[in-house]
Amino acid sequence: MKHAPTYPQGRNLLEGKTVLLTAAAGGGIGLSTARRCVEEGATVFISDIHERRLNEACAELSELGGRPVRGALCNVTSQTDVDALFAAAIAELGHIDILMNNAGLGGTANVVDMTDDQWDNVINVSLTGAFRCMRAALRHMYERGTGAIVNNASVIGWRAQEGQAHYGAAKAGVMALTRCAALEAAHHNVRINAVAPSLAMHPFLHKVTTPALLQELTRREAFGRYAEPWEIANVMIFLASDLSSYMTGEVLSVSSQHP
Repeated sequence: MKHAPTYPQGRNLLEGKTVLLTAAAGGGIGLSTARRCVEEGATVFISDIHERRLNEACAELSELGGRPVRGALCNVTSQTDVDALFAAAIAELGHIDILMNNAGLGGTANVVDMTDDQWDNVINVSLTGAFRCMRAALRHMYERGTGAIVNNASVIGWRAQEGQAHYGAAKAGVMALTRCAALEAAHHNVRINAVAPSLAMHPFLHKVTTPALLQELTRREAFGRYAEPWEIANVMIFLASDLSSYMTGEVLSVSSQHP
């Protein structure tokens, strides 16, 4: 298996920016993105649904950046939680320049066996939760006349995979939400883009995916390996930064997958 490239150094791409990141604790794309934001000079505020992991992430990020990083518990399926999160972030940061909209939930079930609860849980977190956070961010950013939102979608929103109908529907919805909302937000100088990762390895993926499927998905990657979460985070940083100032409504595939 080929190896990932060397971890990049910060280039101050988000110097002076404030960033709110959802689902930013644990070992996945969220925490990797939070680390990269700090390394690129941003002041960050994070959320997660798990209190212990949230506290651990805040401590790690504070040490990394040499200044306190705050966070708040948030279940994106609750409008009350989302409202409280944005109020806390704005109180701490002063304003929000960037939203990294990362919260998502997966699972595996064939349509014929899928329960309403399985469908609803994935849609409520991965699509409706993204909508709630985007709506809250846009109301704040419209008032300021500036901002950037980066949503986390998935190549499964484009490419079919057995057992992933609910997740694929949710992520395809995130892509459509990104494109439609971007046209509205452009009138207010706010940009909205998304990433669509294929296979980024993190501990939760091991819990919900069989070794055989992981091996098959890895085989389909052109580089012969899965992505490191920070490789996805790098593209999210790009979309949040001024380097992508003319991009909005775009969904970038962060993938080397082939048929």
